[in-house]
Formats: sequence, structure tokens, C-alpha cells
Amino acid sequence: MSPSEEQTAAAPEVAPLRDASTVVLVRDGDAGIEVFLQHRVKQMAFAGGMTVFPGGGVDDRDRDAQIRWAGPGPAWWAERLSTDEATARALVSAAVRETFEECGVLLAGTEDAVSPDPSAFAGERARLVGKDLSFAQFLSDNDLVLRADLLAPMAHWITPKNERRRYDTRFFLAALPDGHAADGATTEAEATEWRTARLALADWESGRRFLLPPTWTQLREIARFGTVAELMGASRVISPIEPRVSDGEGILGLGFDDSADYFAALSDGRLDRLGDR
Repeated sequence: MSPSEEQTAAAPEVAPLRDASTVVLVRDGDAGIEVFLQHRVKQMAFAGGMTVFPGGGVDDRDRDAQIRWAGPGPAWWAERLSTDEATARALVSAAVRETFEECGVLLAGTEDAVSPDPSAFAGERARLVGKDLSFAQFLSDNDLVLRADLLAPMAHWITPKNERRRYDTRFFLAALPDGHAADGATTEAEATEWRTARLALADWESGRRFLLPPTWTQLREIARFGTVAELMGASRVISPIEPRVSDGEGILGLGFDDSADYFAALSDGRLDRLGDR
């Protein structure tokens, strides 16, 4: 076997990427912008024990072109998310679907207003979670229009190559619609809460909560703004970020823009705990 063949044989297999959508749900609070956070159960195969935003993988049925749509179309989203129109459609649909499945907030309704009472669709929500109902069919059955205009593109992160599960994830911003209440009715989270971005970052620095780099980065971005309107209206250039990996160091070996800041606020003891993850 030649040296190049030996090197190829020894190289670890890299898991394939799966498209995913994450939604950063925000609202104005007395102390600043508040963010809806999930504290994932430790048994979860991906990001177990971490504090995250709602979201998940794209379902093939999210690509259904028959979904009624209000707001910027798939071509607009494709340009901003650096993908093709079919994938952009799926990513936006998954964002709205996952938000409804995981916290009961429904970014759909008529072309002019969101559904006033998402709890009326509790049965359909359970069927969506169980994969017994497609999102397109749910919208059609209830004469609902997906409200793409209630989302804003925020970021694009790719899971590093050392992970067993890898996602090509687009992050979306969404303001909590009036009259809607985000809940914790998902088996993926042990608890949920609304927290200002600054306090969520302080929880990370104290070791009370653990944040993956994408979550930490989005919280830092949110903390720059005073109101949801300012945050949603800000112009952003979305470029993919895939953290660099140093062999044998786990999460402590990840490198990305501002990674030094990510670790700098933590004491040595907390770094040791993080290294076990």
C-alpha cells in the first residue's frame, strides 16, 4: 500500500450533512430583547445538555411546492441562504414547522395576519411531531398560508467534521406574534425559558448553562440591539461558518471567528467540565 493509500485508509469517515433550520424566537422585554431558549435533555444524541434555540432537520416533505406562501419567495431566500430554490423552500418550511412543533408558535395564517390561536391545532401539532402529517397537508387542510415575511435570515453554520451527526443549518430570526405563547411541550427539552441575550451569555460564563458556538454567537449578535424591530431590520451578509477542528481536543479544539472570546470568560474549572462534552 502506498503512503497516500495508507493515509486515505486511516482517515476517519466524515458524516454526511443534513439540511436543518433553527429559529431564534425573540420578543421585547423590560430589560432588553428576550430570547426563547430550550435546555435539551442530556440523553439527546445531538447537543445533549446544551441550551439551544428551537429547530431541527429538514423533512423531505418540507420541499412541497404546493405550500401557500406569503412574503419573500423561494428565489429571494435562495439568494440570501446561498442555495437553490428547492432547498430554500424546504429550509423556510422547516423553520416554520419546527417552531410550531417545538414551542407551539405558528408563523402561518392568512396573508395579512397570523393564526390567533395556535392551540386550536394541538391535535395536528402532535401528528406533525409524530410524522403522521406533513406540514404542507396541515396548512392545506386548515387553509393556512406560510408567513415567510415573519422570518429574517440570520446565520449559516455547518457542524464540524469530527461530529457523528452533521447539519448544514440556517438560522432564522422571528418575532413572537402577538397573542402567541411559546411553551415547553417537547420531549427534546427538560426546560424552556425566556431570557435576555445578556443574561443567557452570563449563564454561559458562570457555567450555569452550556452553549454551543453557534448559539453563543447569535446571542452576542442579539445583545448588540435594543429592540426587536432594530434586530429584525438589520442588514446581514450570510456566509457559511464551519469550525476548524484540532485532533483530540473535543469542543475545546474548535476554531472559528471569535473562538478565543468564546473560551476566554471561562475559568479553568469550567473549561475542564466543557472538555468532557
